[in-house]
Amino acid sequence: MLTANSSHKSKVELPPIPGKRYFSIGEVSDLCAVKPHVLRYWEQEFPQLKPAKRRGNRRYYQQHDVLVIREIRDLLYDQGFTIGGARQKLSSPPPKPDPVSSISQATPSQRDKALVSELCQELEDLLHVLS
Repeated sequence: MLTANSSHKSKVELPPIPGKRYFSIGEVSDLCAVKPHVLRYWEQEFPQLKPAKRRGNRRYYQQHDVLVIREIRDLLYDQGFTIGGARQKLSSPPPKPDPVSSISQATPSQRDKALVSELCQELEDLLHVLS
């Protein structure tokens, strides 16, 4: 039996982004529910998406890349934008945040914890590279 909501695409619940510094294309594919060939295509279409390339031309995405990919995915798959429309939407300047609300969103202890966590992860990544 069809219901009124069954004709709409259900929004896919994406997993949380781990606190790593770099992600492989396979990891990003899983985190964003997008196939790797789609990610490579989006790199050509969206100038905001520039993963680092290392030995053997392997792509290494950072957290900001994953966030951009999730935004592109939302625009294309959930909001129905075309590639050109999504590109235009991403290139337009974001609205200026309200300084009062941005300060109240995170307490100093939350910011400190996030910063310490990020620094620990970067040190672990560096140790892994050096070993």
